[in-house]
Amino acid sequence: MKATKPTPHAPLAERLRPQHLGEVIGQQHLLGEGMALRLAFESGQPHSCILWGPPGVGKTTIARLMADAFDAQFLSISAVLGGVKDIREAVDKAEVARTGLHPQRTIMFVDEVHRFNKSQQDAFLPHVESGLFTFIGATTENPSFEVNSALLSRAAVYVLQPLSEQDLQSIVLRAQGIKAIPAIEPEAQARLLAYADGDARRLLNTLETLAMAARQEGLDPVTDAWLMRVLGERMRRYDKGGEQFYDTISALHKSVRGSDPDAALYWFVRMLDGGADPRYMARRLIRMASEDIGLADPRALRMALDAADVYERLGSPEGELTLAQCVIYLAMAPKSNAAYKAYKEARAFVKKDGTRPVPMHLRNAPTQLMKQLDYGKGYRYAHDEEDGFAAGERYLPEGMAEPGFYRPVPRGLEIKIAEKLAQLRQKNAAAG
Repeated sequence: MKATKPTPHAPLAERLRPQHLGEVIGQQHLLGEGMALRLAFESGQPHSCILWGPPGVGKTTIARLMADAFDAQFLSISAVLGGVKDIREAVDKAEVARTGLHPQRTIMFVDEVHRFNKSQQDAFLPHVESGLFTFIGATTENPSFEVNSALLSRAAVYVLQPLSEQDLQSIVLRAQGIKAIPAIEPEAQARLLAYADGDARRLLNTLETLAMAARQEGLDPVTDAWLMRVLGERMRRYDKGGEQFYDTISALHKSVRGSDPDAALYWFVRMLDGGADPRYMARRLIRMASEDIGLADPRALRMALDAADVYERLGSPEGELTLAQCVIYLAMAPKSNAAYKAYKEARAFVKKDGTRPVPMHLRNAPTQLMKQLDYGKGYRYAHDEEDGFAAGERYLPEGMAEPGFYRPVPRGLEIKIAEKLAQLRQKNAAAG
């Protein structure tokens, strides 16, 4: 059954909910022309899938639109509130729809599917396999950890991204287009978008609260000062789009780079206290591990990735301890930006240099014709050489001088890497 148009008194989120695929804001990496989920809509044949992404990015909307696109019955279960009884009732409804006077497909949408235990998730399997319904699960957690492998193997996984500032701006404009909210001054709007942090639901709920308060006071347009006064502490402290936010993350980064664990921990806690998303903090720590530590201590990157994974499993506030532990480790790790500099130099070189052909001996030769054209001729298989190293072999394009992008620093593991690199270069020189 097609979605009915919401009434003027419905919540703002319902009034702005897309009625067709063209109205969906964001997720163009999945829904744009030629993209995976768009092709699924256009195929005429629904398939089971998992929609994985943070809150407020359109998982429920996409599921509803899929039901509309295939003229299917849409059944929704919340794994937070539902159980096996709800699953059985939904199965019965799907049976009735399939065998009724006017047979109809069923889309079974399970919100927060990771909250169901193994037996509850297993209850869907026979019905997915029989084609009784198309299963769509929505989750904010990594489905590799939280969804049974048997169910996961029968569903495509689509990763949804937080909405961009431009996406959120489009939502504000749509709300203003139906006269649901007053005009908003640029400074106030920037603060609202920063507070939403990629979450359309949070933005819409805030806009609805704002509009109600503005009407009561007869305010139009909404100013930044009024916004701060009415919405209070949560808006004052969270200023992701403002200079203070970026100054603070800069202070954290520089404290880690400067090997000061106390200062790094202080700025990390300041950001959490100010409302920064711990997931954003985890991403920054991963970046620091690559940019400022690199191969001087490769364990740093693993530590940062593990900390991000632990946070996803535990959530707040327990998961934040692991992020803090990572901050301390990164601050105390030996520092090297050699890999970071090498990467930047290589990018700059390739950008200004011509497209050099791959040397013949490095080309793959899967066909007889390629072998006849000397593809791969003369290539030396390093594993068959002494010490697993083909001394004197060249891997750069013909005529290209040794660029020397990577220059290890005399700290941490890169001391050993530099020694190894020097030995290999000596062998190359001796081999001519």
